Amino acid sequence: MKYPNLLERFLVYVKENTRSDEFSTTTPSTYSQVEFAQNILIPEMNRIGLKDVHYLPNGFAIGTLPANDPNLTRKIGFIAHMDTADFNAQGISPQVIESYNGQPIPLGTSGFELNEKDFPQLANYVGQTLITTDGTTLLGSDDKSGIAEIMTAIEYLVHHPELKHCEIRVGFGPDEEIGVGADKFDVEDFNVDFAYTMDGGPLGELQYETFSAAAARLKFIGRNVHPGTAKDQMINALQLATDLHNQLPEGDRPEKTDGYQGFYHLQTINGTVEEATSSYIIRDFDKETFQERKNTIQKIVDQMNQDLGSERVLLELFDQYYNMREIIEKDMTPVTLAKEAMEKLDIKPIIAPIRGGTDGSKLSFMGIPTPNIFAGGENMHGRFEFVSLETMEKATDVIIEIVSHPA
Repeated sequence: MKYPNLLERFLVYVKENTRSDEFSTTTPSTYSQVEFAQNILIPEMNRIGLKDVHYLPNGFAIGTLPANDPNLTRKIGFIAHMDTADFNAQGISPQVIESYNGQPIPLGTSGFELNEKDFPQLANYVGQTLITTDGTTLLGSDDKSGIAEIMTAIEYLVHHPELKHCEIRVGFGPDEEIGVGADKFDVEDFNVDFAYTMDGGPLGELQYETFSAAAARLKFIGRNVHPGTAKDQMINALQLATDLHNQLPEGDRPEKTDGYQGFYHLQTINGTVEEATSSYIIRDFDKETFQERKNTIQKIVDQMNQDLGSERVLLELFDQYYNMREIIEKDMTPVTLAKEAMEKLDIKPIIAPIRGGTDGSKLSFMGIPTPNIFAGGENMHGRFEFVSLETMEKATDVIIEIVSHPA
C-alpha cells in the first residue's frame, strides 16, 4: 500500500469529538477542538517533519514543508477543518468494510443500514474499502479526511526526498461548520500564493464557486390568554412563526432545489404561545438574487409588524460568506493547476458549484484564492456518512502532484 498510515490516521482523528457550537462566544467554539489540535495534530505535525509548527490564538495549527527544489518557487497552502457538524459526535465508532460487495451494510446494531436503493452512489464503490458509522453518530469525514490526506501527503514527501516540490504550508482550523472558522485567519502568517481546501466530496470534485450565505434569527413575541376567550386578544407566537414561513417562496427549499438554485432553509423553530424563535440560512450563487432573498424576509417582517401594530417580530440578519468565484476567476491558475494534476493522475475533474461553503469562501476575499478539492466523504453530516479509502488515497496523490508541478 502506497500510504500505509492513511487509514489508521483517519480512524484516530474521527474518534475525537470535535463538534463545533454556533452559540459559543469563544474561538474555537469548543475546547475539544483546542485539545485535538494541541494534543494530536501539533505533535504529529512535528513528528512527520513539518517545520515552524505553531498553534495560533485563532485556533489554527500551522506548519511548513520547505521547498526542496529552488526552481519550484510557488508557495501553496492546504487547509482542512477540525470541527464536525451539528449531529451526534460523541462515541464515534467507525466500521471498516473491506471489498464492499454491493450488498446493504448494517450500521452497527442501530437498525439503520447503507444500501444502494436509498444511496445509489454506493454502486461506484464496489470492491473498495469503505469506512462508515455505526448508525448512532456522524463519521467526521467532513473534514478529517482532508486532514488525514494532507498529513499523509507531507509524510510521503518527507520520506521521498527524490520527489521535488515547492514550499507547502498546511493549516488545520476550527469552526468551519458554523461559518466562522476563517474569520480570524492570519493571511500574513500563512504567506502563500494560493491555497486549496481539501473539503470536497466524491472523486474528482474541483470547485471554485460557492453559495453566498446569510443567517436569519427571528424572535416572535406573543400574548397568551385563555383560549376560550382568545378572540381578538391572543397573539400566538408560534402562529406568527408559521405565518412568516408560509410567506416565503414555497419551492425555494433545499429539498426542492439543485444546481444554481438558491433557497431559504428553516433550521429550527421553538417556543410557546408567549414567545417563539426560528432560524434560517439563506443561500444563493448570484449576488443580486442573494440580496433579493434577504430583502424578501426583511419585507415580510416589516409588513407583519405593521399589521400587528407593534414590533412583535424581531429579525437578526447577517451575512456569513460570499461566492468565491468573484475572486478566483480573476486568476484561474490554482484551478488550472489542480485540473491538470487530476488529469495526469487519470482522474476526471468534476468542476461544479458547491451547494455550500468552505473556508475558501472567506479566504479568497481575504487575499488567498482558495478553490476546493475532493476529500472523499459522502452523505456528510449524519449517520449515513461514509468515505472510500481509495478516494482518500487519490486525494493524497493530487496534493503531491500539485506541489511538484513547475511554475
